[in-house]
Amino acid sequence: MTDQALVQALEERTRVQPQRVVRLRGQVRDELFELLIFRGFSSSTTHPTAFDPDASVLPEGTSLDQAELLQGPLLPSQEVVLAGPMPPNDLLAQASW
Repeated sequence: MTDQALVQALEERTRVQPQRVVRLRGQVRDELFELLIFRGFSSSTTHPTAFDPDASVLPEGTSLDQAELLQGPLLPSQEVVLAGPMPPNDLLAQASW
């Protein structure tokens, strides 16, 4: 599965599980990359995100290495990690969210 397809599948999963946040981490070339997915929407915390919902949220050259499932809504000072870190595809395969 491509990284973009993975992001789309996780967006769909968070639409039906609105109390969960997915954090994906990786690299864009040699820079750190982080993406949060909440209620079906993705936003990068490290790189600009296009306003066009049909545009990819992954910059060219992105490699996703790690995923975490968090309790939502996300409160940075009180983060609750429910699963992970793990390979991103493993999060999608995880049955219990």
